[in-house]
Amino acid sequence: MRDVVEIGMGRTARRAYDLDDVEIVPSRRTRSSKIVSTAWQIDAYRFELPLVTHPTDAIVSPQTAVEIGKLGGLGVLNAEGLWARHSNVDEVLQALLVAAENMEDPAALTRELQRLHSEPVRPELIAAALKQVRDADVTVAARVSPQNAAELTPHLLSAGVEILVVQGTIVSAEHVSGEDNEPLNLKDFISDLDIPVIAGGVSDYRTAMHLMRTGAAGVLVGHGYSPGVTSTDRVLGIGVPMATAIIDAAAARRDYLDETGGRYVHVIADGAINCSGDLAKAIACGADAVMLGAPLAGYRDAPGRGLYWTAAAAHPSLPRSRIAMGPDVDVDLETLLYGPSFEPDGRINLFGALRRAMAKTGYSDLKEFQKVGLTVRA
Repeated sequence: MRDVVEIGMGRTARRAYDLDDVEIVPSRRTRSSKIVSTAWQIDAYRFELPLVTHPTDAIVSPQTAVEIGKLGGLGVLNAEGLWARHSNVDEVLQALLVAAENMEDPAALTRELQRLHSEPVRPELIAAALKQVRDADVTVAARVSPQNAAELTPHLLSAGVEILVVQGTIVSAEHVSGEDNEPLNLKDFISDLDIPVIAGGVSDYRTAMHLMRTGAAGVLVGHGYSPGVTSTDRVLGIGVPMATAIIDAAAARRDYLDETGGRYVHVIADGAINCSGDLAKAIACGADAVMLGAPLAGYRDAPGRGLYWTAAAAHPSLPRSRIAMGPDVDVDLETLLYGPSFEPDGRINLFGALRRAMAKTGYSDLKEFQKVGLTVRA
């Protein structure tokens, strides 16, 4: 039975829960973390870590996409970001750092990011960036917005993209862009492609089911929400606590599996994951993988040099993401993901901690761990 509360005369609302509200319950069995697998597979592509990077220039450059791929995750380049618009990205990133140091004008950084993104996307630049990833023999993935998916995808396919991410604050099965433009029908769009498509974000059962019926291989759950960074709830008033959103999407996945007689769509948690405990709880709620953003922003040699933003930060008229400093961990990417950690707060050794959580509760792989017991804080 759904937990519904009355919020006024004639109006009820469903009670929902964030990752901070739930806890994982230990079972009667434990096992060694050495025999736990964190591998997952989407279509023909297998990854040793259930990690998809948030497609922001702050954490993913062509070089870091390669490094993430070699470490077992999936690095996603933003096909509408700085590498797609500027040939001198190092200088562009330096300009952002200078703007960040402007203490007299707190909005200077956002305005600079908007200015940099006002330049047109140049397909030859994103093709060159993707070529670096392809030449390193790791899986090539790129993100487009629903508004620009139809226009940019042919260029991405020519550049060798193997997994396409269609990501927006909220993504529906059909995106209407204007009176003079044909709507983007994701079902038709995906059916014309020979590569897997991950689409989102969604926050409820019905929308997740609609996206699954378009043929998407994976569905992003959430809006990339990170406390202190994304401001979608403040700007648009839109948001669903992540634990409930993931569990609802997982229910849609189960029902869609029954509806189709066996077609499995992956649920990827995008947002509200700030430490390794959040990561473990996202998988426990039913996610197959997580899309990490802010937790990766502080690693040594991150492209943003400590700054973190999402694509919504550069919106020309209604930015919905603050530009913030990532966690100051000052370790290389491998240590951030695999450890060892010298901090007791869950910011380092993110996936080593996931393995330990699975081992402590007696589960050997991610699909089993999705069945772990959960409690809700009082």
